[in-house]
Amino acid sequence: MPIVNRVADLQPDIQAWRRDIHQHPELLYDVHRTAAFVADRLREFGCDEVATGLGKTGVVGVIRGKRQGTREVKVIGLRADMDALPIEEATHLPYASKTPGKMHACGHDGHTAMLLGAARYLAETRNFAGSAVVIFQPAEEGGAGAKAMIKDGLMERFGIEQVYGMHNGPGIPVGSFAIRQGPIMAATASVDIRIEGHGGHAARPHKCIDSVLVGTQLITALQQIVSRNVDPLESAVVSICEFHAGNARNVIPQTAELRGTVRTLTREVKDLIEKRVHEVCAGVAQVTGARIDLTYEHGYPVTVNHAAQTEFAARVAREVAGDANVHEMPPMMGAEDFSFMLEARPGAFIFCGNGDSAGLHHPAYNFNDEAIVHGTSYWIKLVENTLVA
Repeated sequence: MPIVNRVADLQPDIQAWRRDIHQHPELLYDVHRTAAFVADRLREFGCDEVATGLGKTGVVGVIRGKRQGTREVKVIGLRADMDALPIEEATHLPYASKTPGKMHACGHDGHTAMLLGAARYLAETRNFAGSAVVIFQPAEEGGAGAKAMIKDGLMERFGIEQVYGMHNGPGIPVGSFAIRQGPIMAATASVDIRIEGHGGHAARPHKCIDSVLVGTQLITALQQIVSRNVDPLESAVVSICEFHAGNARNVIPQTAELRGTVRTLTREVKDLIEKRVHEVCAGVAQVTGARIDLTYEHGYPVTVNHAAQTEFAARVAREVAGDANVHEMPPMMGAEDFSFMLEARPGAFIFCGNGDSAGLHHPAYNFNDEAIVHGTSYWIKLVENTLVA
């Protein structure tokens, strides 16, 4: 039976798994129900090995092909993320989140379900040589679950030689894929700033060092880093998204706190911005007389698609979707901890169309179940084409 037809037959089950996971969202590493659900399904499918507890709550399944092959690559990894977000759902769907303040607003429920569907098919057919390793990862949303699984020996324990990831893409038509070679998603850094001024009465500003005014000067100066220090042909983002100061209209506050994020696509720009943020904070402190304490911490690295694997992934996507439905995309300034896996092994990260849906991390977002057949078929073809006999 052709892959697409068999996956279409599996679609109702995959959709049911997805909606069950959607109703029970879990955050970061606390994905115990989801991980148990995944492990139970993998055992039901007859995976040759099911391992739990990698990276605290990650799950790995191994499916060995029944064919003999001479290809250089004998083991590939396919990764899906399991965690949700601390967002109140606003979809009003019959299968909406049952947990207040938590929802699958990034489609990880769909990612997990599609990889489960591929695992079921691959365990049934085993029409490949070598081993397919299906990886279900916790804590993508800020917890670096990929790094934790790697630290627990993911790549070495299962002999993974190449690794692939996939994410749904709102705005990309269902049935289409988007990918690019090289940097595809940004590196992150967090910026935490504490300003210590001198508080006092609002009617006597000359006796104060106004932490609010210092904060506004600091934000303006930080924005000039991208506009006046970074090459216009490069990409960078500096966004200060929190500003906390004061609690009365007639009191100049003693302190203010700013928090934000930095996004970059190259090491050179990353280093430049870090240097300039420190210099700007020191300069504003000197000019205003305030004390400014900066904590600058690096987060996820750049997600970099390897050349040969990107070309191969695009070719597989064209087999599934047709030449006209596989597009080269510009880099995104969002971040993805699959970057750690691509630092550990060659591979590629691809986007699968989610249609005209609300954006990722939006309370009205919902994974499009019509994408299931396309994403699941991509996973299957990737294994069968890589581990060909």
